[in-house]
Amino acid sequence: MFSLDYKWIYELIIFVYAISLIGYFIDFVQQNRRANRMAFWFLSMVWILQTIFLFGKMLSSEQYFFLTIYDGLYFYAWILITFSLMINRLFRVDFFVFFTNVLGFFIMSLHISTKAQMVEHVQSNELVGDILIIHIALALLSYGIFTLSFIFALMYLLQYWLLKKKKWNTQLKRLGNLDQLDYFSFLSVLIGVPILMIAIILGVLWAYISGEAFYWYDVKTIGSFIVLGVYIGYLVFRVVKGFKGKQIAILNVNAFLFLLVNYFLFSTLSNFHF
Repeated sequence: MFSLDYKWIYELIIFVYAISLIGYFIDFVQQNRRANRMAFWFLSMVWILQTIFLFGKMLSSEQYFFLTIYDGLYFYAWILITFSLMINRLFRVDFFVFFTNVLGFFIMSLHISTKAQMVEHVQSNELVGDILIIHIALALLSYGIFTLSFIFALMYLLQYWLLKKKKWNTQLKRLGNLDQLDYFSFLSVLIGVPILMIAIILGVLWAYISGEAFYWYDVKTIGSFIVLGVYIGYLVFRVVKGFKGKQIAILNVNAFLFLLVNYFLFSTLSNFHF
């Protein structure tokens, strides 16, 4: 379906698609029209790039290129993106648009990764390695963002305690107000969750195509899914249940403590994470 001489283009597609997915996730949780518009235009860029390759392949091939299962994945992803753009433009169906693009991102990544595995080429190995690097970088980025959320939550709890004890001093003013700390803590999780989700998707794909031993029951793998689940739970309690303040700050702190356990302890017990 593609020449790996243009490896950087496919990496660009994945990168732009990931940004779009983050925007759709923020809109999905917050009903943020600005994030929705940003996500729509980034997804449109992905669709344009895909369409160019699609027509190029159709003009250069004497047969229907999507007759093979792997090339069919590309066409399948293109169809999902096309429908997603149309529905996003015509209707307000946030659940459909977000989940469709999660599936589309996975299928597009699977297609690119699988084709790289099938082609005997130096750049195919480079692409597989790049997927691993992106997976690690995004996972660490999400951990950094969750750390910011943890710090904001700690600052919230500290200020809450100072106010409870009626300790009025300059340190109290420098901490910032409670509503601001609560919002920044929530916003950090809102950004970190889709980044971690994308990192996990790419990590699973890398394990699938790299030939390395991969175990679903690996403690680090299970731990990463639990970390993602815990932070999604945080968003559910915050957005759906309406939890704010001290309760949600304590949940944030506990979530981060489990993240540290997953990163430092589970990594040492993992079969392929070091």
